[in-house]
Amino acid sequence: MDQDGQGITEQAKVYRVWDRPTRVFHWFNVFCVSTLIFIGFLMLFRGDLGITGLEAKIKLKTLHVWVGYLFAINLSIRLLWGVMGSSGARLSKMLPNFAAVRRYKAQLKQGASPQYLHHNPLGNIAVFAMMLLLVIIMLTGLVRAGTDIYYPPLGGVVSDYLAQPGVAGGSLKPYDETGVDKQKVAQLKPLKSLAGTVHVYGVYLLMLIIALHIAGVILAEVKHQPGLVSAMISGKKRLTRPPED
Repeated sequence: MDQDGQGITEQAKVYRVWDRPTRVFHWFNVFCVSTLIFIGFLMLFRGDLGITGLEAKIKLKTLHVWVGYLFAINLSIRLLWGVMGSSGARLSKMLPNFAAVRRYKAQLKQGASPQYLHHNPLGNIAVFAMMLLLVIIMLTGLVRAGTDIYYPPLGGVVSDYLAQPGVAGGSLKPYDETGVDKQKVAQLKPLKSLAGTVHVYGVYLLMLIIALHIAGVILAEVKHQPGLVSAMISGKKRLTRPPED
């Protein structure tokens, strides 16, 4: 109400938020990560699912790697766009700001509904954590692709290293000891094991953060700032007051 007791109608203003490359990355990344997690669980629990035999194991890993390449290309383009792209897509926007988090939480305690052009400070922490985990998962996945089934970019180097003298590295086959130097396999095993452990638990942590992120988006969409999901589709966001960021 104004001083005369008359109602004031808030006029929503439309802001351009996410550019097209950022939106394409987001939704294609959702597809890739979901598919990789699904294939990953098939690999982990293939015995329980009745998927047996070495050939089936290699086919699942190969499929996982090929989808992983799509994921890695998409993520690499996003990282490049985070340096060269529009201001809203910059990687610097993802850096956590803990002073802003404290202000945001204080505003929520006061019953306010602060509106943000991009992510709110809490959401920004989740996005930063997810992006960091995606990079770690990508790098460890490429290591396992090279050490498990000799796929690029490391597969050629790994197979040449593991081949016995006089044996061409390109002739080695996944999970086949023919022509393989067992001593070198033992030397490589700790790195392979570490990459696999980091990869698997990185995915578990990513799943947890994704769940928290989705819950946070739903809560913010309902209680504080409508239009968060639609903004990642249209690239536009309607705000009834000037944004905080």
